[in-house]
Amino acid sequence: MNPYKKAVAVLLVLFSVSCSAPRENRNSDALQAVDLVNPYMGNISHLLVPTFPTIHLPNSLLRITPNRPDFTAVTLRGFPLVLTGHRGSKAFTLSPYQGRKEGLEPEMEFSYDQEKLTPYSYSVFLDEQGIQVDLGVSHQSASYEIQFEKDAPVYLVLNARNGALQWDGEAVSGYQVIGNGTRVYLHLLCTEKPQEVEIWKDGIWSKGAGSEGRNACLALEYPKGTAHIQVSYGISFIDETQARANMKREVANKRVAELQKIGRELWSNVLEKIRIEGGTQEERAVFYTSLYRCYERPVCISEEGRYYSPFDKQVHEDLGRPFYTDDWIWDTYRAQHPLRILIDPGMEEDILHSLVLSAQQMEHFWMPTFPGITGDSRAMNGNHGVASVLDAYQKGLRNFDLEKAYEASKGAVMEKTLAPWSDRPAGELDRYYKDHGYIPALREGEKETIPEVHGFEQRQPVAVTLGTAYDQWCLAQLAEILGKEEEASYFTDASFNYRKLFNKETKFFHPRDEDGIFIEPFDYRFSGGMGARQFYDENNAWIFRWDVPHNIPDLVELMGGKQSFAVGLDEMFAEPLGRSKYAFYAQLPDHTGNVGQFSMGNETALHIPYLYNYADQPWKTQKIIRKLLHEWFRNDLMGVPGDEDGGGLSSFVVFSSMGFYPVTPGDPVYTLGSPMFEKVTVDLGNGGIFEIEARNASPENKYIQSATLNGKPLNGPWFPHEAIRGGRLVLEMGPRANTSWGIQ
Repeated sequence: MNPYKKAVAVLLVLFSVSCSAPRENRNSDALQAVDLVNPYMGNISHLLVPTFPTIHLPNSLLRITPNRPDFTAVTLRGFPLVLTGHRGSKAFTLSPYQGRKEGLEPEMEFSYDQEKLTPYSYSVFLDEQGIQVDLGVSHQSASYEIQFEKDAPVYLVLNARNGALQWDGEAVSGYQVIGNGTRVYLHLLCTEKPQEVEIWKDGIWSKGAGSEGRNACLALEYPKGTAHIQVSYGISFIDETQARANMKREVANKRVAELQKIGRELWSNVLEKIRIEGGTQEERAVFYTSLYRCYERPVCISEEGRYYSPFDKQVHEDLGRPFYTDDWIWDTYRAQHPLRILIDPGMEEDILHSLVLSAQQMEHFWMPTFPGITGDSRAMNGNHGVASVLDAYQKGLRNFDLEKAYEASKGAVMEKTLAPWSDRPAGELDRYYKDHGYIPALREGEKETIPEVHGFEQRQPVAVTLGTAYDQWCLAQLAEILGKEEEASYFTDASFNYRKLFNKETKFFHPRDEDGIFIEPFDYRFSGGMGARQFYDENNAWIFRWDVPHNIPDLVELMGGKQSFAVGLDEMFAEPLGRSKYAFYAQLPDHTGNVGQFSMGNETALHIPYLYNYADQPWKTQKIIRKLLHEWFRNDLMGVPGDEDGGGLSSFVVFSSMGFYPVTPGDPVYTLGSPMFEKVTVDLGNGGIFEIEARNASPENKYIQSATLNGKPLNGPWFPHEAIRGGRLVLEMGPRANTSWGIQ
């Protein structure tokens, strides 16, 4: 093919892939919430990790995404049977094939067209092969329907990559090792029995019924004229027998269309817990796509009353309560956990219960930080599970063991090292923190000698000090609730440790060395090396300047009062990158979605736009929130400004579009922004409803003129959680800022 024709062919394939809501629904006035979800939103990253178009039921073990390196790829490489990792890692592949046996490979690559994807279904045409593939999913099982158009032998190639597969004359079973000793098991049944089964060994296909090791593959061969095969399978983390039971319970004797109908109804029920009125169809699509993203994690891994725990590598009875894992707490404690408290408090209680069980099952009784399918990765810094525990309790959730949750959280802060990305016990760095109230920084060229410190992540002394101060504030509140007065007093004092790094001259949080001397010279944009990790983490000092969510009034005073505080916010949104984009992002690749030095693409910054409310300038919060939502979250392929992080960014969109936000998880108070929609109705469960009416809300009418809460005037930009059950918030919106409303 000449270069011109090849380029045209590639463009046609790219153009054919749907990247917005289904075409037949675009102009309908009767769209349900699920019809507005666009799983392709954000599939092309601004810089680092994109979103993945994931087919799954809410919070379910079985998740699937097309097997390609990124959205722009013009080929698929087999069909995955389950996602297993936090970056789209896939277990098992299924490759349908029609043609000469010599063309068989352990994992087939296909040109594709007519791809259609919803939260609950998938359809694609393998154009060069003449094969139509349709998928329907359940919680721990799924079915593919495959139609073959050519008059040629048919093959189904199964690959366990690193594991084993076995044909027993009726079905395929096997496992794949996915890391840290965790295995995912498979039981797979086809509507048609193969006439021959072969295995891949030493680079050739040969007759056999079982394969083990790398590229453990089976090829099921069918005769010419085979037109349709349905492949149904179950997945388990327990064993192959359980995988078979999951398949029989969920998908046996069901066609793909029936599974899709069930999935659609389930998604409709979940997404319509929040009903919106007004706004444009694009805004509604962004909202419901973001809400869909909030249900991808964590996942329930209970299987008929049992679950395999990656934390102790044992199978446990769940005693009637579902067990959840795969929760990116550093990202999700900020807004995703608080959102679940609103719309599914029972699930949130089960998730917190699971976190406590996870801690009990590990070597040390420490609250996990990044619990996953293969164990706790101890990723990022801080131990913010404690914030979700406190937030839930302060908002009335009781169905978890608070005492054990407190002890596990305290262990994670006081017994485990504070060094980022480390699961080691506390060491020299931690003793220094306890004695001096901050993590000491190394100077340029000074060699790291402390074994707990991760070589790439470094100490992150400012980020760790600020994050730990917040964690200790949470511990103080819990200790007070539990009647532990001495511990409450200790943690309350420690919660002010952020002051130890505050530079009164510059009004930034500034790293100090072990002698207490500020590191100089210092550039608040660029000092700290890759990701600013030598001092901060992923973001620079302009973002961590505001990282005191538990004591914002004190931060206001440190900054010199409300006016100075507001000026600092203004400066951040206006401060230029200071380098070319190429040079800036070469050092700070996570610091995306920039408005000045503000980063909309990273979770550390999510609360910052709301801080104007604390400086008697709430109209600036209203203005900047609308700007950020409209500019950085869009219903298109680049519509997410940074790593979405398991619901981290999406939950910000959901809250902010509704018009309020939990700036301080652990404090049962919400602060107001600017509602995107004229009316929002939140189903709180058990008959409870919270309504937000933003009269005349529009892109122009983004400023709050006046407000009432439950029929009484609301004069400040906050309201308590206790007011929402049966509550009604009414906001009069207008096109000009009312600079006299919301002043405290």
